[in-house]
Amino acid sequence: MGKKLFIKTQGCQMNEYDSDRMGDLLNLSHGFETVSSAEEADLILLNTCSIREKAQEKVFHQLGRWKKLKEKNPELKIGVGGCVASQEGEKITSRAPFVDMVFGPQTIHRVPTLYETSSNQGSSVVDISFPKTEKFDNLPEPTSEGPSSFVSIMEGCNKYCSFCVVPHTRGNEISRPIDDILEEVKGLAQKNVKEIILLGQNVNSYRDTKDKTKGLGLANLIREVAAAKGIERINFTTSHPFEFGQDLVDIYEEIPELISCVHLPVQSGSDKILKAMRRRHSREQYLEIIGKLKEARPGMSISSDFIIGFPGETEKDFQDTLDLVDSVGFDESFSFIYSPRPNTTAKDLEDNVPLEQKKLRLDELQLKLENSALSISRRMVGQVTRCLVTGVSKKDPGEFQARTENNKVIIFACSDPDLIGNFVKIEVVEAKTKSLRGMLVA
Repeated sequence: MGKKLFIKTQGCQMNEYDSDRMGDLLNLSHGFETVSSAEEADLILLNTCSIREKAQEKVFHQLGRWKKLKEKNPELKIGVGGCVASQEGEKITSRAPFVDMVFGPQTIHRVPTLYETSSNQGSSVVDISFPKTEKFDNLPEPTSEGPSSFVSIMEGCNKYCSFCVVPHTRGNEISRPIDDILEEVKGLAQKNVKEIILLGQNVNSYRDTKDKTKGLGLANLIREVAAAKGIERINFTTSHPFEFGQDLVDIYEEIPELISCVHLPVQSGSDKILKAMRRRHSREQYLEIIGKLKEARPGMSISSDFIIGFPGETEKDFQDTLDLVDSVGFDESFSFIYSPRPNTTAKDLEDNVPLEQKKLRLDELQLKLENSALSISRRMVGQVTRCLVTGVSKKDPGEFQARTENNKVIIFACSDPDLIGNFVKIEVVEAKTKSLRGMLVA
């Protein structure tokens, strides 16, 4: 009987991508079969995220629960990867000596070797180095379980926003060669993948490094991906306003395969706070980009990220953020209360916004964002939109779910499973808070 692998993933789409690739690696190298519960596993991997508050403590709480499994089964192996692993390193095995291996985002390709070394030596192993693109050079051809697939095109970030730990946990920006990316895309297309989601911490800083195409960026990559036979939809995330140039705006007029949705984190609507965050863009510059995008692609949806209660945020600063939401009309955004992260410059600022005030502001912002998204959904009622059927509805196995051209989830009734992975036309009949309801158009 083959060995069983359980992976718990925290955080962003990059972590989801990394977890999938670790599963592929361990299947090829050791025949591991992925299972849905830690209780039945021979190897448990925790792929961590350090963005949210008390990330380290949440990791150790999870490890504490798994320690009981190891006490029952001493042969069980436990590994910790991702950004908390990169940040904490040997502190993890010092505090939780039952952990067998610790690895960073850039060393996931070494997991099979780390597993062997730990098993043979009977001791913990740690590898949180930053070996540039070696990770991508050693990952196997990706598997695909649906019509949509992530493709990582770059790692790391050079922006060093004052609140963000990513440059310290994932390293500086490193782009994959365009030929390698296109080879992966074409391989996925042969497996009936219809949608490619290009991933990176700062995806619009992508630059191909090969001499013959040196300096060409994300717009050129999108153009090349769109030319791949079988690829009918393209998305990318996450962008930074500082590097959202005119070439990226223009590509929305040129490439119809690009979805009509951009995730462009703004973090705050206050110029004072943006400067304290070291975001490198102003409120006016952000609004200028949004205006250009909506002109290039009518019906464009904009989603974003917001941090509430950053040190020094006044009521006026918060009102500037609310006003920005009204000006843009955001769709499907994410908002969080500020919390200081290790190795960031903002952690040394006086956190002078009371927690209760932060919570009240967050509630007010989230209500406004939900109303903004619902307003966009309501305007879609009665429209017929081209949708990619992604699978069975998570709430009702008798229904299917799909994604609209502006990336909204739409649920519809149908009895034909062959529609999964294909594009269909659906009329929007009802707007809900988190999704749409539709009716298949013959």
